[in-house]
Amino acid sequence: MTSETLSQTDIDRLLGGASRGNAAASAGLDVQVYDFRRPHRVSKERLRTLEAMYERLVKGFEAWLISRVRGQIEVRLQSVEQFSFGEFTLSLPMPCSSYIFDIAGTGQKGVIDVGPEFSTYIVDRLFGGEGTGSALTRALTPIERMAVRNVADKITGLLQEIWQDHVAMDLNITGFESSPEILQVVNREDPVLVANVEVNTGSVSSLLLLCLPFSVLDKFFTSNGQQRLALLNTNEQEREATRQRSEAALRATKVPLTARLPDFQLSMRDLAQITEGSVIPTAIPKDARVLIRAGTQERFIGHAGRVNGNLAVRIVDALPSVSTPDSRTSA
Repeated sequence: MTSETLSQTDIDRLLGGASRGNAAASAGLDVQVYDFRRPHRVSKERLRTLEAMYERLVKGFEAWLISRVRGQIEVRLQSVEQFSFGEFTLSLPMPCSSYIFDIAGTGQKGVIDVGPEFSTYIVDRLFGGEGTGSALTRALTPIERMAVRNVADKITGLLQEIWQDHVAMDLNITGFESSPEILQVVNREDPVLVANVEVNTGSVSSLLLLCLPFSVLDKFFTSNGQQRLALLNTNEQEREATRQRSEAALRATKVPLTARLPDFQLSMRDLAQITEGSVIPTAIPKDARVLIRAGTQERFIGHAGRVNGNLAVRIVDALPSVSTPDSRTSA
């Protein structure tokens, strides 16, 4: 057995001293910073669930938005991430267009921030413009806030819908803030769940940020595993009964059907003379076809008529594909 004197470097390596970091770097290891004071609560499995939920929100919002502005718009989910509220406010532009909503019964608040490009587009389109103007570099006026609030109100409704199976929430818009530094709904160190939604209109690309505090989502992050385990432990008969209840609930879901007559033009002179009880000549033949919507999508072609004295629509054909409001077929 031979004896060999160890150098100070060898001793440090054996004792796990300061050289460990250099050894890890030289070995090409992927070293990541981890904050034990704010651990990540979104696992990969829960993240997939969250992404599926917010994809539903994005699709519903896109359909509603197209019907409102009557233009080609693409809405896409970029990510769902955990941040501290301080990090979230640092990501907001100055000035911002942030709508604050109360989460009833919890004492907590959330934020919906509409990007400056998107808010400018909404204001321009709703007031008759083309939506191609440059983004506003000032805070929204009260009238402009009311126009953009339509978007925030729709988002709160969709948020309630996608979360209702996990965490029942009643959301109501209660405030507006244009300065990120003043925006304060939770402590700056508190974790929040932020969904980044991209809105693209062709000429405008912007972000829509949806911020919920983690404190109201505890039920979702603590009960998913237990619910899934309980489902796996059920027998075949119980799973079949659950499937039948879900199918019955789906079949009982009501989808509104609306019929739309072909567009017609009316002069401003005639429009100004309209009073209650006026009869408006449309020049549309009585057998003209009407477009029938299922929800927000145009699905069928029909003819208007009467059945037992009631107004009715007879479906004569199905549209080959779901069309957008700008691609309607005129009668």
